Amino acid sequence: MHAISTTRLTKVYRYSEQEPGMKGAFKGLFKPVRRERTAVDALTLTVPKGQVIGLLGPNGAGKTTTIKMLCGLLRPTGGELEVLGHQPHQRSFDFLSRISVVFGQKSMLWWDVSTYDSLLIHREMYAIPKPVFDASVAELTERLDVAGLINIPVRKLSLGQRMRCELVLALLHGPDLLFADEPTVGLDVVAKLALRNFLAELNRDHGTTIVLTSHDMSDVAALCRRIALIDHGVIGFDGDLRELRQRSGQHADADLDQVLAAMFQGRRS
Repeated sequence: MHAISTTRLTKVYRYSEQEPGMKGAFKGLFKPVRRERTAVDALTLTVPKGQVIGLLGPNGAGKTTTIKMLCGLLRPTGGELEVLGHQPHQRSFDFLSRISVVFGQKSMLWWDVSTYDSLLIHREMYAIPKPVFDASVAELTERLDVAGLINIPVRKLSLGQRMRCELVLALLHGPDLLFADEPTVGLDVVAKLALRNFLAELNRDHGTTIVLTSHDMSDVAALCRRIALIDHGVIGFDGDLRELRQRSGQHADADLDQVLAAMFQGRRS
């Protein structure tokens, strides 16, 4: 069974368009103009268990909408979707206990209390037995080098420290699938390297499937053997970095930023 399987997955946003000013507001109240925008367009993708895949695309390409459907935050308009044998939009406890999401620009930690207090809340949420909880906290804090930080209020942590604590919280319940959305955004070089190494070890040692979205191409090159490019809600490429370089027409030693720029310019020209 695949970790993720989609067939012609589609998401259409429906909205009302309104002219500016009072006249436009009045007209929109009685004769609204209905519009539709297709954010994800018949996307087909399978991700085997234990794979690290980079899901990349320019802003507005549809990758965030795709991620939200995969983790159950949005219900698809059409197509088929299965994640770990579940329909994500049903948000069952078994499904939610097997996935986790890390947003580099959003915090799951309570700002004015310690990381450990947030961990205790998650222990209750996921019904984690005390011995399993203690073992997970010990392993994760050692691997991420935050054992001396989890009793400090989150607001007093640096960004790099907070992101490592976010990962402890996200992985506390031992998920099979991790969605990592811009996990290294805003971090310095040393902190980025530490997070990359940890994610690589997590995949190697626990077989955790990781779906990575990032604008930092160094993250992608270091972690992902497979890359899927999304543009206008459609997957335009699905393969490894070597094949991507060949497809883009760039030199073998071109960095990933140049390769992606060439690919997206070619698709839009």
